[in-house]
Amino acid sequence: MYTETTEFSGPAALQLEAVAKSYRTGTARVTALHEVSLAVPAGTFTAIMGPSGSGKSTLLQMAAGLDTPDSGRVLLGSTDISRLRRKALTVFRRDHVGFVFQSYNLLPQLSVSRNVTLPLLLGGRSVDHDWLGYVLEAVGLSGLNDRMPQELSGGQQQRAAIARALITRPDAVFADEPTGALDSVTARQVLDLLRHTVADLGQTVVMVTHDPVAACSADTVIFLADGRLDGSLANASVRDVTERVAYLGER
Repeated sequence: MYTETTEFSGPAALQLEAVAKSYRTGTARVTALHEVSLAVPAGTFTAIMGPSGSGKSTLLQMAAGLDTPDSGRVLLGSTDISRLRRKALTVFRRDHVGFVFQSYNLLPQLSVSRNVTLPLLLGGRSVDHDWLGYVLEAVGLSGLNDRMPQELSGGQQQRAAIARALITRPDAVFADEPTGALDSVTARQVLDLLRHTVADLGQTVVMVTHDPVAACSADTVIFLADGRLDGSLANASVRDVTERVAYLGER
């Protein structure tokens, strides 16, 4: 993780500047993020970890443009998405943001290729079939273009979801517990695939996870506690991450 005061070579794919967010629950107002500032370099794999209620899901939603901050700025590439109106944000998110969910979110009535190209079709954009073929081959689904989601294994469905996230050549791919519904072997394959998209496709990946094993696939692990940044680890081992999680919020 890089704070806004840290210099690094190359452009930032994502920047949060003093981002704050609170929600009302009943008569109380709960602060999910306390003026969080960070920058993620382009072409890197970043994991976000923290206990339940730490703000990690809120951070991901802010970063991906699924929600807007109460204050502060979110820049994706060179665009301040926190200032976009709802319609413009929807269009920007469709064209510039890839999102991978735990539950795949594939449409059962559409084939693999149609699920993957759905963001392009919704945006009225033509399909580059060479790029589609390249992406499907990159995620290990070459030759399965016409399969329906129900004909795929869980791992293959998640691969299709990752291909869909890549098809628009987004500024960043955001993954919310992408291995949570998978067995350990398939989870490892999906994590290897996410690393492949960074190393070989130059993609930027930001992933929320509760699993130290999954987090260790990332270049950097960012820790959150009570809506605040609580340090980071680079090239961490499972033991490093597990020990760090045990003491979140105590420093």
